[in-house]
Amino acid sequence: MKCVIIDDEPLAVDLLQDFVSKVDSLELVATFTNAIDAVSALNQMTVDLLFLDIEMPHFNGIEFLKVLEKKPLVIFTTAYSEYAVEGFDLGAIDYLVKPIPFHRFLKAVVRAQQTFQNTQTATSTIAPTLATPTTPEINPDFMFVRAEYENVKINFSDILYIEGLKDYVKIVTTDNKFTLTLISLIKLENLLESKGFARIHRSYIVNIKHIKSIQKSKVLIADKRLPISESYKNEFFERLQL
Repeated sequence: MKCVIIDDEPLAVDLLQDFVSKVDSLELVATFTNAIDAVSALNQMTVDLLFLDIEMPHFNGIEFLKVLEKKPLVIFTTAYSEYAVEGFDLGAIDYLVKPIPFHRFLKAVVRAQQTFQNTQTATSTIAPTLATPTTPEINPDFMFVRAEYENVKINFSDILYIEGLKDYVKIVTTDNKFTLTLISLIKLENLLESKGFARIHRSYIVNIKHIKSIQKSKVLIADKRLPISESYKNEFFERLQL
């Protein structure tokens, strides 16, 4: 993946450059220390992945991403954890809080690679095939799942949470409807992790952008309080930098 680093701190740029050089699948094509210089350049370059700081002079990384015409995959890098939910709401692959350890950087890159490969597969398929009962068709913004006798399209942004029910899963959406489909929760977890979803319990996967609040053992989504189990708590809290 061709990547770009945007950060107003030279030491942060140097660290990310070093990290990128250790990953064979990444090719660094440019670095910028301010968002203004980066806007025009990125609209003319082919970039697959952007490492983007949030607090920068003139306008921040959130504002920068909103005005960018050609949006690559984005991993936010910042010293401020309070922007996490807004970052995921903009479709960020991950949110890294400084100082960034290499293992967290690498985990974020793996997520980006999964999304990049899924997107490449979707765009190179000439005739899209219908989903099977056990494998949904995943696209950049939506998926098809088999429900009863039809393939139902579900937008990722509309999903509140997914609940495991023995052999089936229940996909609950913002319109207060749900879809039952024959697929394992583990398979959905692997497919949706790079889309802004997180496993919080052996029975629940949540859409991070729809989380209203988080307690020690529960998350609030819409009017539903879902449990966070001990086995998933550490990774979930680490994902949100809590």
